[in-house]
Amino acid sequence: MPSSHRDHGQGAEYQNQQQHQQHHHRRRLVNTHHSGNTHPLIWLAAILCTIIAIGVVVAGIVVFVGYMVIHPRIPVISVTNAHLDLLSNDYAGLLQTQLTIIVVAQNGNAKAHATFSDIRFNLSYQGQGIAMMVADPFDVAKNNSKTLNYVVQSASIPLTPEQMEEVDESWKRDLIGFVLKGSARTMWRVGPLGSVKFWCNLECELKFRPSNGSYIKHSRCTSESK
Repeated sequence: MPSSHRDHGQGAEYQNQQQHQQHHHRRRLVNTHHSGNTHPLIWLAAILCTIIAIGVVVAGIVVFVGYMVIHPRIPVISVTNAHLDLLSNDYAGLLQTQLTIIVVAQNGNAKAHATFSDIRFNLSYQGQGIAMMVADPFDVAKNNSKTLNYVVQSASIPLTPEQMEEVDESWKRDLIGFVLKGSARTMWRVGPLGSVKFWCNLECELKFRPSNGSYIKHSRCTSESK
């Protein structure tokens, strides 16, 4: 009997120890769960993301309002008039010509002046270069324009037999064309939005009546922006 009583006591003691350990383990798990705080770096990252998002929204609103208020327009370059002053070719296949070309730089912005620079245009006939037309940088006031008057003279240009035939046909048709190709760099400040830069590319055919040198204006000769 004493032996049986001792075993029963030891079993009860062992059971109490197991229950105490399980209770302590659960309490430790619960304490660990409640003590897990968010790391400060996570809060900092969240705050920074919020600030950036707000900044993007504000910048978008400023750009939109600035555009609606200023209505920016890209400056353009156009050929408004021209005249064929001289067209002469001989039996040796030499061509001589002189043209007057009126180029207008237009700034349609009512609230910003524009700057034109790197102005360079090449005038050619049937692939033969006649002259390079350039200009120094200049400013155009708000909603204004500047006129460039070019008088282009060519030296005696040697023509191939095919080009000589083309000149003869031009005299017969009373119609001749010259290719004008080039570009200019434009820059203007759009209020608080900063400076805007574009290239104005111009490429068109200038057509004339050789009989009187008049310019045929049926085709539009205005730059495209890039």
